[in-house]
Amino acid sequence: MRFRTLLAGSAMLAALAGCATGQMDGQPGEGMTADDEVTTYQGTLPCRNCAGIDLNVQLKGTEQSPAEERTFDLTAKYREHPQNPPAENYAGQWEVLNGTATDPQATVYELTPDNEGQIYYFMKLNQNTLELIDPQRRRFQNGEMLQLKRQ
Repeated sequence: MRFRTLLAGSAMLAALAGCATGQMDGQPGEGMTADDEVTTYQGTLPCRNCAGIDLNVQLKGTEQSPAEERTFDLTAKYREHPQNPPAENYAGQWEVLNGTATDPQATVYELTPDNEGQIYYFMKLNQNTLELIDPQRRRFQNGEMLQLKRQ
């Protein structure tokens, strides 16, 4: 089972079942530069065949960092899945986009894996919350089930 299947499943879940960004301007720790800063977001997404998908996203760099210094690591672990799939890990670059389908002022993070995998989009709701959105930068119904909290 691939995490990209989760996005399609989440979209279908949102459509059929009616259920379904942290600003990184904090000061770096001593001995770190802004580009060394790693911000972690975690949450559990709904899963049709399991108890949930624990998602961990680590963003390195800041919105103001040069593009080549903005990297991410994403891990998805399935809870109580009948097939017990292994955790999925993705790494790559992230970009800052402006606007969504309904909010031209919104900030969106676009996570592009280095190798196989689709692009992921997270809208920054506030300093401590990211929400998974679709590739057309639209929110899912009851998007609160797709939110990650800053750790």
